[in-house]
Amino acid sequence: MPRLQTVNLAVRRLGFTELGDSALLRSIPLETPVSIEVCGIGYAVMMATPADLRDYALGFALSEGIIERAEQVLSIDIHKVDGGMVARIALPAERADRAFERARLRVTESSCGICGMENIEQVLRPLPRVEAHITTDRNGIARALGALRDHQPLGRATGAVHAAAFCAPDGAILRVREDVGRHNALDKLIGALATEGIDPGTGFFLLTARCSYELVEKTVRAGCPMLVTIFAPTSLAVERAVKAGLTLVTLARTDSALIVNDDQGNIE
Repeated sequence: MPRLQTVNLAVRRLGFTELGDSALLRSIPLETPVSIEVCGIGYAVMMATPADLRDYALGFALSEGIIERAEQVLSIDIHKVDGGMVARIALPAERADRAFERARLRVTESSCGICGMENIEQVLRPLPRVEAHITTDRNGIARALGALRDHQPLGRATGAVHAAAFCAPDGAILRVREDVGRHNALDKLIGALATEGIDPGTGFFLLTARCSYELVEKTVRAGCPMLVTIFAPTSLAVERAVKAGLTLVTLARTDSALIVNDDQGNIE
């Protein structure tokens, strides 16, 4: 089993309803700057958990539209540098121009993925329609929700990271990635699926996060037909999901969930 990316922090418990203070050690997740370099050009610096970084770099390149398929990447090299990590992505010459153009637009970076865009049109560029279709039901969604915690070792240890899971239509959890950032966790998951040749169109994504528009966009661009999140959506997330034909399920709990959009009929 891989070593958890945590450090121990000395803290003092302050009791409220239960009196009695105490000193203890608390595990907290590692967070470090991760520089993404594409064809030798600095593309982005993101704050992330320094685990599964090859998955992260590949998923990031797919989500950004730098590549369409994992085979278009020549290599991904991960290096430790002063103050953080760097993921170097090498692409063939015919893909480099697209990467350079996107890098030119990214003047500054943040986990939201908007900073650096030059205008609103770039932020709201059209999404492809989701073509994949699955058949699931309330039992499949509930099964995935009930099993997710068992697949979150870093989350159980720290209570401070997000998880992104890929689930079969019957709710079996097939792959999970964790990170301090919800966008990073999903990028890692997308990269892991691409590396293993698993089609995201054959199941659904489950995220321990609010449903923001960026997560909707990453799900659609990955070709996954359904996104389930445990918190509520934003208005733009709903709008983008409807336009792309993405089945959206939010506020998913063990006892209920809200189907926000299912125009494609993925849920029986």
